[in-house]
Amino acid sequence: MGHRVVTLRLPPWAQDVLLALFITVMQVQGTIVRNAGEVVQRPLTDFGNLGYVLLVASGVVVAVRRRWPVPVFVTAALASLVYYGLDFPDGPGWLGLFVALYTVAAYGDGRRSLVIAGVGTSVLAIGWLVAAADIEPRAAVGWVYFRIGASVMSAALGESVRSRQVIAAEAQQRAELAERTREEEARARVDAERLRIAREVHDTVAHAIAIINVQSGVTAHVLDKRPEVAREALRAIEQTSSRALQEMRAILGVLRDDDGDDDGRVPYPGLGQIGELAAKAREAGLDIKFEETSPMAPLPSAVGSAAYRIIQESITNVVRHVGPTRVTVVLNPGIETLEIRVTDEGHRAAPGRDSADPHLPARHPSGTGGSAEPGRGIVGMRERCRLLGGELDAGPLPGGGFEVRARLPLAPSGSRL
Repeated sequence: MGHRVVTLRLPPWAQDVLLALFITVMQVQGTIVRNAGEVVQRPLTDFGNLGYVLLVASGVVVAVRRRWPVPVFVTAALASLVYYGLDFPDGPGWLGLFVALYTVAAYGDGRRSLVIAGVGTSVLAIGWLVAAADIEPRAAVGWVYFRIGASVMSAALGESVRSRQVIAAEAQQRAELAERTREEEARARVDAERLRIAREVHDTVAHAIAIINVQSGVTAHVLDKRPEVAREALRAIEQTSSRALQEMRAILGVLRDDDGDDDGRVPYPGLGQIGELAAKAREAGLDIKFEETSPMAPLPSAVGSAAYRIIQESITNVVRHVGPTRVTVVLNPGIETLEIRVTDEGHRAAPGRDSADPHLPARHPSGTGGSAEPGRGIVGMRERCRLLGGELDAGPLPGGGFEVRARLPLAPSGSRL
């Protein structure tokens, strides 16, 4: 069975009361014992036991030293000046004064408390030296210098304690501030990662669902009469869904804890996968064309991933809200920025509805046969650009159609996508 250690710690006021009683007894009893059997100039009983009163007063006043440190010091100092000025016998009557002087320095504010302690010690030193001018024997003047030196040491000790407490408090504040800063940075990183995952999931799922929706509509209309077209559409659905699942596993892989296990994950898409993106867009009925104004150097991974997602989301919006049309993607790499333009020509007759194939479905103005509800596609693209320090503009063209224009700095200033 373990032993419980019980510690008894008195409250500060109780400690000070006990200290005051101890000092009072020591000053009175110590003075009596020291001068027992000796002839003194003035006994403690003179002036109505004034010597005893001064010794008791300078000791009892210590009980309130924490609450009123300066008044306690002034009281003890005046008691000492009067005591020695009236030539009462020497002894440990300075204990309360030294404790009061220590308290002024330890519980003060530094500069002001040191001024008070310095002025008080100077006044005491002068008073003690004047009172000891005719002291006999002359060797007894050494006690005066002892009192002066002990006073200086008491103030210095109090200032040392106060300085250590201030340094400890500042260190504690810095530690708490650093802890809060770390927590805020951790929350910011979590929020940024959550936003990144949300954007990636939105782009991946929205694009895959748009392609699958188009292909499933084609399959439903040509299943009976043109099974070979339906077979191609189903194959496109299978490839699109498989690719979307792979990308989802890569995106959500950061939420797993099995470090070092990269099975089933794929790298984040970049401009190297533009060919696959174009192939899926053509299967959805788009006449898509890519242009590069100049040869493109290798891009930072964050820039390449953002460029891919912007092009993907732009094509997804065309598939959803326009249907079969011509789309032009222009990549204009510069020295400091990569400019991306994705332009579509707007609505046009669905191929085969009026001529080639009367069984292909007509496109709803919203793109997929559903209601044209506003989404977060353009908002997400704009967020990607801002994270890298770029900008994005999107809007309809005067002659019809829609254009998305993005500018991405090649040295991204934002966080990793």
